[in-house]
Amino acid sequence: MILGLATLALTAPLRGSLTSRLRAVAALLVGCTLGLVVAGSGTVFALAALSEHGVHYPGERRVHALADRIPQPWKASKPVHVPLPTVSSPEAVGPANAPAGAASGGTTAGAAAVATAPVTGVAAGAAPAAAQAAVPAPSPAQVAAPATSAKINGVKHMWQNWNNCGPATITMAASVFGKAQSQAQAAAFLKPNANDKNVSPHELVAYARSLGLESDVRSGGTLDRLRTLLANGIPVVAEIWYAPEPDDWMGHYRLLVGYDDATQKITFFDSFLPPGQNVQISYARFDYEWRVFNRTYLPVYQPDQAAKVAAILGQDRDERAMYERALAVAQSEVQVQANDAFAWFNTGTNLAGLGRQSEAVAAFDKARSLKLPFRMLWYQFAAFDAYLAEGRYADVIALADANLQHTKDLEESYYYKGRALQAQGQKAAARAAYQAALKANPKHVPSQHGLASLD
Repeated sequence: MILGLATLALTAPLRGSLTSRLRAVAALLVGCTLGLVVAGSGTVFALAALSEHGVHYPGERRVHALADRIPQPWKASKPVHVPLPTVSSPEAVGPANAPAGAASGGTTAGAAAVATAPVTGVAAGAAPAAAQAAVPAPSPAQVAAPATSAKINGVKHMWQNWNNCGPATITMAASVFGKAQSQAQAAAFLKPNANDKNVSPHELVAYARSLGLESDVRSGGTLDRLRTLLANGIPVVAEIWYAPEPDDWMGHYRLLVGYDDATQKITFFDSFLPPGQNVQISYARFDYEWRVFNRTYLPVYQPDQAAKVAAILGQDRDERAMYERALAVAQSEVQVQANDAFAWFNTGTNLAGLGRQSEAVAAFDKARSLKLPFRMLWYQFAAFDAYLAEGRYADVIALADANLQHTKDLEESYYYKGRALQAQGQKAAARAAYQAALKANPKHVPSQHGLASLD
């Protein structure tokens, strides 16, 4: 009955746009659902489908969580882990000059070599050490040493719409500086496709800068650095790994606003997690969730605070120095726990950032052999770049297809698949992949360039 009423509401000659009709349907369905003791699966799926048309409503997150639990035999089953390395394909053997184990599917010898490799070598194509040391020193700035506790006030909390933590979180960060933006305004800039499953840190930075603010994407963060930023009034967006349901990990953003050494807790605003504002989490638990994203963080600040932020970041303003230090941390974690998939993945990410792609491939192979969660490559792409650089095209395509099996709204997966197909000389298939990426996100510049390169 409810589905019939929804169909009638959509097809009736009502005035207004399709969106206004869909909103009417949403109100109708929500009212009907609240009036039922047991909601039928058809109602749940009808409500969940409204998000695909950009229509949002109270209780949307719970509806989607319920829809995920209902068996859907017409859909591909949810994968469990990132696929294992493709060692049988011709390109999986790697280039002739690759170090031992670099393309061996993560063998113990090759992986151990990566784990113990020094971090002082200059990456291929990187500037010499002398040039790297010539990065200008920050202007003198009064940087407050972190006290035992600190708290940034003035944040306007915002509950996210479905699949909208990036726009909601960067909007909350902007509110600290009096920027009155809605998450709808942020989403229009960041994700023209409402179902886009990933808003990258670099996209958040671009949005902050469009508001006249400044921001940076940094990896290999430390608790001390976060404490210093917060003590100096600089809010920080942290990219973390969150499980709203048991064993259902996904990427998420949180806005860090304070800390307390006495209780050993970070204070943050969360667009998804009740109570949403002034939520606290232990230092240890925060780091557990944060390190899966190589401890990536985005300080958000006013332009006149740039010198202060530069002084706090120190050597990590230079990407090479940042990746070297982060690599040393990841390698030390591998030494402590050899079967830590996330430590191996971070090792690969940092090696790739240093241009050491063949070594990165060995680390990524090892991480995959230890069964990374299936959404891992929805959000992080250094593995795609490393496999492309080493001619591992079959792996790139297999990884992209595994992502796209579960969701079609990942422009990055289409893009990397297009690059692998293009490298194999399959221009028509590459074109289709780039076009699919642009359908998922018309603003995806790499896919625009990929498409143009085929002409």
